[in-house]
Amino acid sequence: MKNKQIFLMALFTIAFVILSACGNPTNRDIAARTTKEDPVENKAPESDDESPVNDQEDSPANISANSSDKESSKIDISENEVMESKKEEYLQKLNTTKQATEELAATDSSTFALKKVENDRWEMWDALLNEVYGVLNEQLSTEEMDQLRTEQRNWIKHRDDTALEAAQKYKGGTQEQLEYVAVLANLTEERCYELVENYIK
Repeated sequence: MKNKQIFLMALFTIAFVILSACGNPTNRDIAARTTKEDPVENKAPESDDESPVNDQEDSPANISANSSDKESSKIDISENEVMESKKEEYLQKLNTTKQATEELAATDSSTFALKKVENDRWEMWDALLNEVYGVLNEQLSTEEMDQLRTEQRNWIKHRDDTALEAAQKYKGGTQEQLEYVAVLANLTEERCYELVENYIK
């Protein structure tokens, strides 16, 4: 009977020690659990000694600052992604427009029908050029946009002069207007690619 009581006491003591160990986690366990459950950065590093943790690190102001840093970093990344996708989007639009203009066909071999095809080509590229210019107006700084505006005015003069000069070869003939519009379309297509590749961010 006495041995049974000693055995039960020993068993009870062992169970109590085990339950106590499970019920009271060590500082290391608490630190590990806190790190997993609380994603706030800048926690105090774990150490074997029990040095006090700086309460200011978990203050609402610091948590808010860390959240703001994370948010602004997300915004920067997403803005870059949007800008990259804008460039890709417009390169795709350029290629689609190029394919569409190449598929334009005259209804017959008359100069009128050929001129209509070239005019349609030019209108498609001109519309896309204006769209690209609108995107650049949103993306570029005021200074960059002012510089581009001046460059664009010079380009328009160059385009018109070049088309006029090319058309002069056929002055008075049925091909004059056809050549003029064809050159406008070709130069506008080139300018679209130039603006997208060099300016859209």
